[in-house]
Amino acid sequence: MNPAFHRLAVAAAILAFCVIVLGAWVRLSDAGLGCPDWPGCYGHVTWPDAHHEVQRANEAFPDRPVEAHKAWREMVHRYLAGLLVLAVVSLNWLAWRGRIGARQFRGKTAALLVLILFQAALGMWTVTLKLWPIVVMAHLLGGMATLALLTWIVYASRYSRQYHPGPQAGKMKTLVRVSLLVLVLQIALGGWTTANYAALVCPDFPTCQGQWWPETNFSAGFTVSREVGVDFEGGLLDLPARTAIHMSHRIGALITFLLLLYAGLRLMRIATLQRAGLALVVLVSLQFTLGMLNIVLQLPLANAVAHNGVAALLLATLTGLAYRTSAGRP
Repeated sequence: MNPAFHRLAVAAAILAFCVIVLGAWVRLSDAGLGCPDWPGCYGHVTWPDAHHEVQRANEAFPDRPVEAHKAWREMVHRYLAGLLVLAVVSLNWLAWRGRIGARQFRGKTAALLVLILFQAALGMWTVTLKLWPIVVMAHLLGGMATLALLTWIVYASRYSRQYHPGPQAGKMKTLVRVSLLVLVLQIALGGWTTANYAALVCPDFPTCQGQWWPETNFSAGFTVSREVGVDFEGGLLDLPARTAIHMSHRIGALITFLLLLYAGLRLMRIATLQRAGLALVVLVSLQFTLGMLNIVLQLPLANAVAHNGVAALLLATLTGLAYRTSAGRP
């Protein structure tokens, strides 16, 4: 094992988690277009602050006047994402030019670099395409994929070639990977719900709009190819289309909760995976509770951001479990 490489991978994974949570905060506080240009903000390296700077920015962008409380949030998110890019570049340097212990990760770090650069492009398109839903969802999934790959590298660099899961843990491989797949699909549904502003179309729980199954329009709700160049802030879909998205996310949440709870309880019976199984049970229970509170409390910002953060922690936990249950993995 290369200790320097492992420590940097841990730091990068923590940074990726922070970027995801901060990105959720920016998106949910309606600051996604706090800076209408990219990579600067109203032509500034930071954001316009002085009176004459704000006045000049408003003249340059008359359709998007400066809102300082949104602009600084967006720029802080961009700077933190930039630090993550530097961390990934450093991981590549260690893998390609460092000691032998890090060289086995050349392929993964190269893939990670490509992913993080594409993620930066998605961040740019999120702004230039004015919150186009498919780009917003892809940007979320790209962040989650970055965290998952970094988590895998963290575990692989920790255990190196000395790790073997054991027969009991190896038998959980299929269940863990199916759980991971279901979680990824649910995160994608959550991203689509947020991107189309469908979280608040059902103000009651467990019913929706006072009904067990209100009017829905799935074809409109899940049409990916929409007009480019339109400002999607606030959403453009009608109520039945948004309701279809919301109901899909609710059903997916129930399926994900039951499957991950079952997987966690099974994992708790294995001595080497007991703590990871307990963490999975606690996290999925907390996530389901946060989801219900989002509806009942009408999407309070702190609760909604926590919902995104716990989803990221669940993904990291299951990714680690996927490594630890992979029989014969070096």
